[in-house]
Amino acid sequence: MPLTILTDKIRFSYKSKNWQYHFDEIKEIGLLKKRKKYFLENGAFAAVTAVTYYCMLFSDLMDLYYIIPALICYALIITIRFSDSTEFVYFVFVRDIYQNEIKTKIESKDRALVGKQIDYYLDLQFERNIQKTA
Repeated sequence: MPLTILTDKIRFSYKSKNWQYHFDEIKEIGLLKKRKKYFLENGAFAAVTAVTYYCMLFSDLMDLYYIIPALICYALIITIRFSDSTEFVYFVFVRDIYQNEIKTKIESKDRALVGKQIDYYLDLQFERNIQKTA
């Protein structure tokens, strides 16, 4: 379990990333979800398209000499783009009272477990705040 919640501390240990805070030091904690960027695939697609248009407009090649390689390149780019089924990248985000921010990248398969642990921490923090004000 990446998050370990003790009586007065919260400890995070995931792969090589470790941090520990007291309950009162954490100002904000949560999961961030960012969409993956496909700059390499999009750039390759644009380059293949540019070369194909160049061959179509400015060369005397027959159609099959530039269309078949272009289609093969498009097929390779599409298989590379869709070979990874995860569309998002997830981070655990922590901001403390000292204005330090920590972002730790987590795997998509661990997102549900970490999300439940963060919800549990937030519930405990809410209960602690109610007991302080009551």
